Amino acid sequence: MPLRIEPFLTFREALAAQTGAADRPLAGMWVCSGSPLVAELCAGSGLDWLLVDAEHSPNGLESILAQLQAVNGYPVHVLVRPPVNDTVVIKQYLDLGVQNLLIPMVNSAAEAEAAVAATRYPPHGVRGVGSALARAARWNRVPDYLARASETISVTVQIESTAAVAVVENILAVDGVDGIFLGPSDLAASMGLLGQQEHPEVRAAVEHCLAAAAAAGKPAGVNAFNPDTAHHYLDSGASFVLVGADVALLARGSEALAAAFIRPDGGDTPASY
Repeated sequence: MPLRIEPFLTFREALAAQTGAADRPLAGMWVCSGSPLVAELCAGSGLDWLLVDAEHSPNGLESILAQLQAVNGYPVHVLVRPPVNDTVVIKQYLDLGVQNLLIPMVNSAAEAEAAVAATRYPPHGVRGVGSALARAARWNRVPDYLARASETISVTVQIESTAAVAVVENILAVDGVDGIFLGPSDLAASMGLLGQQEHPEVRAAVEHCLAAAAAAGKPAGVNAFNPDTAHHYLDSGASFVLVGADVALLARGSEALAAAFIRPDGGDTPASY
């Protein structure tokens, strides 16, 4: 008799469980190295969630699959960010077994609707049907996968431009959008403040979106490597936050080793700082 498998809880369900005395935001980190070993190391860290990134990182279908397999069974939620809001790419990710999507650069309600449609089978969407071939359904070992697929998927969209901020209420109102995630770096760039994600105008835009999400009854998250900034946004209503990245931790840690054991001529700080 074939093994029957139930899907893991989605990130949507994890956020909805933030109630009562245990209510707290969910803290996570980026996984950008493309390495299953590094992903597994991070999965066992005690953090609530990981973001496997394919927009700015060397991740293809094979490496994403390997990372999903490596972290399977760890008590951590995994989101995956595709490089683009594209129906075919999203279909491939879903068939790999990605349950939680973070869709980049969503600038309008129509783009949000397209992202949701890519995760739904007809007649509710445009996702191609291939469950018998796909890890998502565990090759049809997940009972009634075709009928239940939308229950196993969460869709979070990124707000990272002035255009998106201007219509954030409309984006939040899209059925199937489970939450929003603020990207202050790209938002700052779109405001003509490249590299100034701590600028007061950028912070104000982020806070506006956090307030809009609260009013809509949907969770909002934010990227904030600066601990003070992260705590500020959490105090402003963020439900989840990314506070670091595997590659950044390795870069800064290795630089610290070099600074401690290799003194440049004259004792000056290395140029990498």
